[in-house]
Amino acid sequence: MYSIGIDSGSVATKGVLFDGEKIVKKIIIPTGWSPKTTSLQVYDFLKEGIEKDKIKKVIGTGYGRIAMDFVDKKITEITCHTKGIYFLNKNIRTILDVGGQDSKVINLDEDGNVSNFIMNDKCAAGTGRFLEITSNLLGSDISEIDNLAKNNEPENISSMCTVFAESEIVSLLAKNISTGKVSAGILKSIANKSVSMLSRGNIVDEIAFTGGLAKSKVLVKMLEENLDKKIFIAQDTQIIGALGAAVIGFR
Repeated sequence: MYSIGIDSGSVATKGVLFDGEKIVKKIIIPTGWSPKTTSLQVYDFLKEGIEKDKIKKVIGTGYGRIAMDFVDKKITEITCHTKGIYFLNKNIRTILDVGGQDSKVINLDEDGNVSNFIMNDKCAAGTGRFLEITSNLLGSDISEIDNLAKNNEPENISSMCTVFAESEIVSLLAKNISTGKVSAGILKSIANKSVSMLSRGNIVDEIAFTGGLAKSKVLVKMLEENLDKKIFIAQDTQIIGALGAAVIGFR
């Protein structure tokens, strides 16, 4: 028997096929302009070759879940992220999730249920979108930011507003500050914003960092140094919500 979890985010749509013990199949594709179309593509890929009666449930999550009229149930990404991380590491009590358009801090109890959360969905500061916009100013792709920033002293970028940060970065580049120092400064500003969010919530015991930005080793190192804590990073940080949805669907 299997279950399917689909997480439709603002930037990417993720899907997981789950057999109750492990991830059997996974996929990540750009969401594009139609979350419904993309979610269906993910669903078709995951269920390919599997008889319909072998799939217990299909669960949708993420901002685009409202468009998923083919799923059995729609559940918030906060609940799904919690279940996904708890499945991977039952010691985690705090989750920092940085998505394309928002950030959140989630606390979970010893049974893997949400006990508290705070969310920043009013501003792109500190999100994947912030990194995308600021990376473009360097003539770089978001995937290359680690290579640029590595072994560079971060240049101070004081504004956390995306618009004002853009102006700061343009000014720094005009002063011939290296792209390495500026890119390290961009990651440092995201780390500072994330730590500020964590301090507004509750930092309880072990912390997990999820979302696409958690793939940045430089950013993770900055967070760990700031918090003086080791952070748990899953093997694939982007599929945690889809995994949690699949875990819920298998019950």
